[in-house]
Amino acid sequence: QRSKQRSFKELLEKRKLPKNGWSDERIEELVHMLASLDSNNYPHKVGLGEREARIACKLVARRHYNFGHGIGRSGDLLEAQPKAAGSTLLARLTNALILDLIRGIGLPSCAGCFLVPMCTGMTLTLCLQSLRKRRPGARYVLWSRIDQKSCFKAITATGLVPVVIPCLIKGESLNTNVDLFREKIKSLGVDSILCLYTTTSCFAPRNSDDIAEVSKLSKQWQIPHLVNNAYGLQAKEIVNQLECANRVGRIDYFVQSSDKNLLVPVGSAIVASFNESVLHDVASTYAGRASGSQSLDVLMTLLSLGRNGFRLLFDQRGENFNYLRENLRKFAEPRGEIVIDSRFNSISLAITLATLAGDQMKSITKLGSMLHMRGVSGARVIVPGQNKTIDGHEFLDFGSHRSNLQVPYLTVAAGIGITREEIDKFFDIFNKCWNQIFQTKNEKIMSLLETTIK
Repeated sequence: QRSKQRSFKELLEKRKLPKNGWSDERIEELVHMLASLDSNNYPHKVGLGEREARIACKLVARRHYNFGHGIGRSGDLLEAQPKAAGSTLLARLTNALILDLIRGIGLPSCAGCFLVPMCTGMTLTLCLQSLRKRRPGARYVLWSRIDQKSCFKAITATGLVPVVIPCLIKGESLNTNVDLFREKIKSLGVDSILCLYTTTSCFAPRNSDDIAEVSKLSKQWQIPHLVNNAYGLQAKEIVNQLECANRVGRIDYFVQSSDKNLLVPVGSAIVASFNESVLHDVASTYAGRASGSQSLDVLMTLLSLGRNGFRLLFDQRGENFNYLRENLRKFAEPRGEIVIDSRFNSISLAITLATLAGDQMKSITKLGSMLHMRGVSGARVIVPGQNKTIDGHEFLDFGSHRSNLQVPYLTVAAGIGITREEIDKFFDIFNKCWNQIFQTKNEKIMSLLETTIK
């Protein structure tokens, strides 16, 4: 008991991730102890308010360990809740452990962070709303194009005007058009621009934005810089970019998904900054009180894995990315395809489908459904001519991050938690699907030839 109490005391006082993960029993004991501090769990409680965290279903109460008050107070995610000392401590401890993890993986300059119980897109919207309070006269957001709906809708949901900065095409890979950012700043005027909006983690063949160069523009013109770092914490290269960008320029907020980086259910994101004072602007922009469920998920996962557990997962992901890339190249070469050289993307890969598609380019989309039917999820087939309109803005060749796609391709990614067994199984399925499509294609050609001869 003394050993357990010492570990609890050390965690609450130092607020650092344990080196090694805790057992499930120890984690649950801590959580029960925190829950007992909330007023709804007092044995002598007398609730006379409109919100007393009463839970009707015992299954729901058990699932949430009797936490019912949520976190923060109405209109501020970081304010303490008098009725819920345990929930407040849970939220603050979770934020402290996330910060310890972020600093430990290569971002020592990160000044602060906190968990927002909303998806990444809505959390980006919250950041834009907080920037709007600081720059009420600004209406434009300079956004480096990435074909993902949520990050674009984050702009339109706030009533702001997106200014799309197309990517530079080098070979088949896509890079940040820093010069166009500079031109737009000059033509639109500094005071009319709310922020520069970039993305690190993305689908190949788009590379991570050159956030260091954009951050220099941000610092030079004193324009806020928002970074969508959705699944970037798991990649050492992206983490190094963020640290470098802060050193040479300016980043106001960088936002990441908790499910993609911390292996918890979807439902929360982490707002982090190199300037702690601006974080409260985001927390106080949130309307209402927030669910504590996501903080509980993250806290329990952090304690379960510990610092060493996360380090191991991040290292394994990097090794498996290299393994996936080498095997994809071996697969592509004898089939007359290439793995597109997006060297500044260390999570996602793209292989061309030119020889497989031939002149039946649109029919190649069935490859994606064939893979999905055989248990392969996450792989995306991109073909020319798929246009999409989002909130009145048309994107040509949507999914490719560009407007003049010529060659169809397939994207795959090595995210945190992927195993070598999954990669090997993918190539076995991919090979069978490829052969099946190729055989069908040849049969159609032979049939056409026979018809022509007759």
